[in-house]
Amino acid sequence: MTTKPTHLQLDADEGKIVQFPEPPPEEMTAYYSVNLPGYPGSLAEHFGNPETTIITSEVAAALMLTVNREGVRYPDLLIAFNVNPAANRARLGYLIPEQGKPPDFVLEVASKTTGERDETTKREDYARMGVPEYWRFDDTGGDYHSVPLAGDRLMDGIYVPIPIHHTDDDYLWGHSAALGLDLCWENGQLRFWDPVSCRYLETFAEERAARRAERTARLAAEAARAEAEARIRQLEAGLDHPQNP
Repeated sequence: MTTKPTHLQLDADEGKIVQFPEPPPEEMTAYYSVNLPGYPGSLAEHFGNPETTIITSEVAAALMLTVNREGVRYPDLLIAFNVNPAANRARLGYLIPEQGKPPDFVLEVASKTTGERDETTKREDYARMGVPEYWRFDDTGGDYHSVPLAGDRLMDGIYVPIPIHHTDDDYLWGHSAALGLDLCWENGQLRFWDPVSCRYLETFAEERAARRAERTARLAAEAARAEAEARIRQLEAGLDHPQNP
C-alpha cells in the first residue's frame, strides 16, 4: 500500500523557506564518478552564467514538496539553464514550479542499491517532471545497469533512447543536445567531450597536474634566466677588470 503524499506549502507561516529533506544514504552515489573528478566545477566554468545556471549533485528535484519524499528525486548530476540558483540554494533543492521549468539535464550513477530504480521508476519520474534529457552511467560496465552508458530524450512526453556509439569495449559515447557535449564512458570513467573545442572538460586532477606542470616550467625558466644573468655579470666583470700580462 502506498502512503498518500502530504503536500507542504511553499513557504512556512513564520516566513522561513520550506526546504527539501536530505537525501537518504542509498541515493548518494555520485562521489567517485561526478564529485571527485570535479565535474560540477568544470561544467560551471564551461557554461559560465552562474547567476542563471544551476549545476548540482545529489540535490532534490521535484514537482512538489512532500513530507515523505514522494515524487522527490536526488539526481547525481542536475543542470538547468535560465533559472534561479538563489532559490535552489534556499530550498535545498530544485522545485520545478518555483523555477518555472524542469531541469535541462539529469544523470544518475549506478549502484547496487539504486541500479534497477535508475532504469525504471526514476526514468518514469523524470519523464513525468518533463526533464528533456535523462542519462545513466555505470562505471562497472553493466553490473548495475543493463548497459554502461545510456541517455534518453523526451519526445511528446515519452523518453526515446539517444544513440550510443561503441568505439570499442573501453569507449562509448553519446551526444547531449541539452548540453552541447558528448558524454563518454571511457575505461569506466565518466568524461565530457566538447566537440567545438575538441577537448575533454578537465577533471580536478588534470587541472592540478596542468598547474603543477606550468609552475615547474615557470620555475625552470626563472632559474635558467637567473643563471644566464649571473653568467653575463661574470663576463662583464671580467671585461672591466682585465688581468695584467
